[in-house]
Parts: sequence; C-alpha cells; structure tokens
Amino acid sequence: MLLAALLGACAAGSDSFVDPALRLHGHNDYLQLVPLTRALELGLGSIEVDVYLVDGELRVGHERWQLRPGRTLSSLYLDPLLARLRAGQSLRSDGEPLVLLVDIKADGAGVYRALRGLLPRYRDLLTRFVDGRVEPGAVTVLLSGARPEAAVAADRDRWCAIDGRLGDLDRQPPPPPDLIPWVSGSWRSLSDWTGSDELMPEEVAMVRDLVQRAHAQGRALRFWGAPDRREAWEAFFDLGVDRIGSDQPKKAARWLRAERATAR
Repeated sequence: MLLAALLGACAAGSDSFVDPALRLHGHNDYLQLVPLTRALELGLGSIEVDVYLVDGELRVGHERWQLRPGRTLSSLYLDPLLARLRAGQSLRSDGEPLVLLVDIKADGAGVYRALRGLLPRYRDLLTRFVDGRVEPGAVTVLLSGARPEAAVAADRDRWCAIDGRLGDLDRQPPPPPDLIPWVSGSWRSLSDWTGSDELMPEEVAMVRDLVQRAHAQGRALRFWGAPDRREAWEAFFDLGVDRIGSDQPKKAARWLRAERATAR
C-alpha cells in the first residue's frame, strides 16, 4: 500500500482525519475559470488535463479546435506548479503528491516521445520511477486516454506512470503498481444509476468489490462519466472510491467538507 499512499489515495479504513476534498478529482480542470489555481485553492488531490501534440507543443484542450499556440501543459501546469514549489507553497494539505492526470487525446506514442523530452526538465517537481523504485516528488504524472503503456513499461527510468483500466485488476500476472497505480473505468458501462435514487444492493456490492480488489493490489480506483451531484459524491465517498471526479469542484468540496468531516 506504500505506492497508494505516495500517490495520495485516500483508501477506506483510516481513522485519522483527512480533508475529504482530497478525494476529489478535478475533471477537465483547464475548463475552470482559473485553471490549476482554483483546484489548489480548493484542496483537490488530483487534476486532469487533456493534451494534443501540435507543432511540437503539448497543447491543452478537449477538441482540436480549442487548441491555441502557447496554451500548453508546461505553461498552464508544470511551470506554475514548479514556481509554487520553489516559493515554498504546498500543493496538497497532507503533503502527499498532487496527481496530474494527463489525458492523451490522440497519438499516444508521439505524445510520450514529447513527454520524455519535457518531463526531465521538471525533475525537482516530479515523482520518478526507477527500476520499480518510486522516488516521490510534489507532483505525480499519470497518463490516461491514448496511453502508450508498452512504451512506458519499457522505460526503467521514467517520470510518469499509467492510469489503468478495470480489466487490469484481472491480469495475470498483475501489472506492477509502480506502472499502474490507478485503475479507472466508465461508470456508464457498469451502471445506469444517475444519482436520482439510491444505488441498488447489487451496485453497492459491485463498487465495494472493485474498491477491495484495487486496494488489495495497491491501486486507487476512479470512475469517469459518473453522476456529478451530491448523491453520487456521498455514495462514492462512503464506498471508498479513491478519486471522485467532478466538473463542479467548488460545490463538491464545500459539500464534502460540510457533510463528511473525516475520511473513512
């Protein structure tokens, strides 16, 4: 479980106080009025940014028409995070690494080649993975979307890891947790629950089983496409889901802090 703790996974079962907002994952953070800054002010434990490789830049945006020269992973995220670190500002209230989930929208191999040249410039900021050993930094980069898993796995010295999928929990042998510290899955592929009523007992059992299996392997669990409302934040928090995605981070953080004073 050391790696899960390193990556800030707030697993169920802890009796110590943990700010519940650390369980929140800022989905598409760059669409917020103040990207990154708002997420840090709200105390989120992880944030997500979509990228494309265009003209040698890792540009930020969900669709290609949204991309702009200079609006990049470095300018919007890595440079400001490094500046904050050098200014002595903490990135998470518990001192654990902030997770930056980089969602690769296309050309995973090309994006990873660009990242291999870019990320070492931020060695003072980032978690490093060397021969299965983890050297924690203030920020841990995980690659999602068009993930170049084989290329990342082949690098014995790297500055990022992979956002896995639910099927990785069944792989034999299981992938090492330093390569895949998270597993994520589409909520809509598992359930049609929208938060307008209570989860059915079989849905509760399904989520609990996924949480238990992920934690047993030293991994955190996240769903995408899940309901983004109070009822879902509450249900997923109480069931031990480690990363609760939201496009309403201010509202979600305020509600969780008011209703869930201690992490389970």
